[in-house]
Amino acid sequence: MMRIPRLLAVLATLFLLVACAATPPSAPEVKSAHGPKIEAWHTANGARVLYVNAPQLPMFDVQVVFDAGSARDGDKPGLASLVNGMLDLGAGEWDTDTIAERFESVGANFSSSAGRDMASVSLRSLTDPKWMEQAVATLQAILEAPRFPQKELERLRRQTLIAIKASEQSPSDIASKAFYRALYGEHPYAHPAIGTRASVKRITRDDLLAFHRRYYVANNALVVIVGDLDRPAAEALAERLVGRLPAGEKASALPDPAPVAQARTVRKAYPSTQTHIIVGQIGMRRGDPDYFPLYVGNHILGGSGFSSRILKIIRDRNGLAYSAYSYFVPMRVAGPFVMGLQTKNASREQALELLDETLRRFIAEGPTAKELTHAQKNITGGFPLRIDSNSDIAGYVAMIGFYDLPLDYLQTFNARIEAVTAEQIRDAFRRRIDPDRLVTVMVGKGL
Repeated sequence: MMRIPRLLAVLATLFLLVACAATPPSAPEVKSAHGPKIEAWHTANGARVLYVNAPQLPMFDVQVVFDAGSARDGDKPGLASLVNGMLDLGAGEWDTDTIAERFESVGANFSSSAGRDMASVSLRSLTDPKWMEQAVATLQAILEAPRFPQKELERLRRQTLIAIKASEQSPSDIASKAFYRALYGEHPYAHPAIGTRASVKRITRDDLLAFHRRYYVANNALVVIVGDLDRPAAEALAERLVGRLPAGEKASALPDPAPVAQARTVRKAYPSTQTHIIVGQIGMRRGDPDYFPLYVGNHILGGSGFSSRILKIIRDRNGLAYSAYSYFVPMRVAGPFVMGLQTKNASREQALELLDETLRRFIAEGPTAKELTHAQKNITGGFPLRIDSNSDIAGYVAMIGFYDLPLDYLQTFNARIEAVTAEQIRDAFRRRIDPDRLVTVMVGKGL
């Protein structure tokens, strides 16, 4: 456990440093409406580095991202998630408790995550060497020398199996898993990132070691640094964190998913008072030429909450659902386009019919001039809040780097939103969304 006096010392230091930095002489670049300036280079062993200088607070955020998500699981779903979850459960000369204590005792915050495309580790720390050195050394060991101890593997395996069992009792999780299976078939995106009961039970420590050796390498890594570090200090930090990783090779390209050939409905009985409905098809990838028209169009269709067409029609006019929505999930290759709602079992057919009618009308007619103007103002007006902190910026920069988007993506984002026309939205939705080839999943009583 962390000693209270030491914690108070860390907090006091942070308070004083923040107070001194509270009135910078000029507007901070990272708060600019034009977005932060991103600098790029590679480490000596091949890792790409993206860096944003943000001197407003005496802190830094670093993310190390690998193309090592569940799409790389192969025939053992859940492998990527277990590998990522075990990185800090023993590394170098330290066990789980010691690693946690080393971060906590200097006020640093460590986290890790794994999704379908990517896996990452993140660290936030003060830049004062008194606190920074220990945090960086600990992260370095986690990246270079995770031990994957068998005891910790069995503990994490039990926790994962409990989580999978809980998801099997959740109608929303049941619907989501069935949707991805129906939409993606044999594609790597089809299985849940957490894995299945059967696959998680048969993953071995050797599997973890082999996965880490293949994917946690420099040429498959992206380092994102945002904070109060100058360029030389950022270069030194990147080299320290990943400079001793094997160069390795970049992960191979993922196959494009096959489009849905015809409409399909999956019905799953569940003893619930409401039916969970998910409808959709293959959507778009990150960097898609149609990204901005589809993004703005979806904001109008079902992505803007109370002002969206779907919610107005299904909730406000007909009272069939508390929440109804649509969204795109752009990924390395085409992610899904999703529409969803929960409604009483007795009204599910009516709600589904209204959802279909709303989509068809939007595809045929596109948005009104008023809807488009409102959406553009809403998106661009909220943009500064999306990059309001260093951690927010680091997340966006990681996305930019991982998906090979232009480095001025944040700087040009609002202009590209404002440039979208109603005709571009109509054209993009007509070409990309076919209401006659939707996958529909329904989970509820009596199905």
